[in-house]
Amino acid sequence: MDYLTIIQILDSSVRLATPLLLTCLAGLFSERAGVVDIGLEGKLLIAAFLSGAAAAVSGSIWIGLLAGIAGSLAFSMIHGLASITFKGDQLISGVALNFLAAGLTVVVGQSWFQLGGRTPSLSGDARFASWNLPFSDAMAKIPVIGPAYDELISGHTALTYLALLAVPLSWWVLYRSRFGLRLRAVGENPSAVDTAGISVVRLRYAALVIAGVLCGLAGTYLASLAAGFVKDMSAGRGYIALAALIFAKWRPWYALWATLLFGLLEAIGNRYQSIALGDIVIPVQFMQALPYILTVIILAGFVGKAIPPRASGQSYVKER
Repeated sequence: MDYLTIIQILDSSVRLATPLLLTCLAGLFSERAGVVDIGLEGKLLIAAFLSGAAAAVSGSIWIGLLAGIAGSLAFSMIHGLASITFKGDQLISGVALNFLAAGLTVVVGQSWFQLGGRTPSLSGDARFASWNLPFSDAMAKIPVIGPAYDELISGHTALTYLALLAVPLSWWVLYRSRFGLRLRAVGENPSAVDTAGISVVRLRYAALVIAGVLCGLAGTYLASLAAGFVKDMSAGRGYIALAALIFAKWRPWYALWATLLFGLLEAIGNRYQSIALGDIVIPVQFMQALPYILTVIILAGFVGKAIPPRASGQSYVKER
């Protein structure tokens, strides 16, 4: 494997990790506030469909982005209504949203476009264009550093750079702002927050709004990357993001490295359909299943002790 091939695999890893990172950060905010969000998969899927459909109809990916965020926010509010306002089971609410998104996208897509649940292919302004950073063409000729800058650092879309920027921003919000302090306190001890005169319900809804926006960005990125929406295109990425969140121990910087690891495995699986190790040939199915195998390993608890927020998954009943 030569240097250029390694750079190309890493470049593909960043592209594939982008929706995972945004979705993982979405789960980070909601779970830090004490709301388990199994519905990340459903939010990701509905955002991908609405953004792809709106971009195909309007010819603008920015209109698609607004539609994707709106759809994800709507699902977030449904989850909040069920689990925060009516104090229902958060896991059941999230799973219900996943089933709703899986069925709704196909039915509405077929009714709208008559393409078997798909949207028309996106092109031109209906997709995010790659951004070439300054001096990328000139630096491409420099050995070692040039290809890394031109191929790996430059040439991504706006949402990729936004996702990377969201990591330090999330860290600052959670650990350096008053809002983040209160949000984390709600996930640990909502009674203490309520006693201080701060609304637990409002903070948890705020966390779900942030999660909805981030999932909307992730879904739009998926639709733009694939040049349209296809049935079940999220392909379990919402669940993988949850596994990465556990792997990252609910911390933003760890979430970045965890999602990049999943992206790397998916990139390797896509590039090398089969690998020969002496007389043994690793089949393509195993390579494609690598991210999901890692998910099972992580969820089996082989990453050390991961302690979630103490009030995670618990509905808060205000004491009178």
